[in-house]
Amino acid sequence: MNSVNAPPKPPVRQDRRLRRNSVPLFVHGLVEYGVGALSIVAPFLLSFDSDSAKVTSILLGAAIIVMGFVTESPTGVSRSMPIASHVVLDYVVSLFAIVSPFVFGFTDDAAATAYFVVVGVGFLLLSIATRYRKA
Repeated sequence: MNSVNAPPKPPVRQDRRLRRNSVPLFVHGLVEYGVGALSIVAPFLLSFDSDSAKVTSILLGAAIIVMGFVTESPTGVSRSMPIASHVVLDYVVSLFAIVSPFVFGFTDDAAATAYFVVVGVGFLLLSIATRYRKA
């Protein structure tokens, strides 16, 4: 029983942080196609100096687009890759993007290094926040 003199409950605070399962799979797929296309044109937009950075960026973009194309998702076209495999590959792509400048030796190209690290971290955050299953 509530007493008449009970203190009122504080108002519920809306938490606006990005949380797991807060990004719908459809939005994830659209962002994925956008990141793939951006990665293909980034060497030309950002004037990468390193040839290995250019090739890596173009191949990374193509891989991201193909991965989205074949996934069983609302934005997938051929839908032959299960979502569980896509989730694993999302994390692999994120890690690959982050370590690429160091593995392929183009850390002296500041624009390319910054691009790969930002894309890798952003893709990782997107992967963590995506709702891969129906609610």
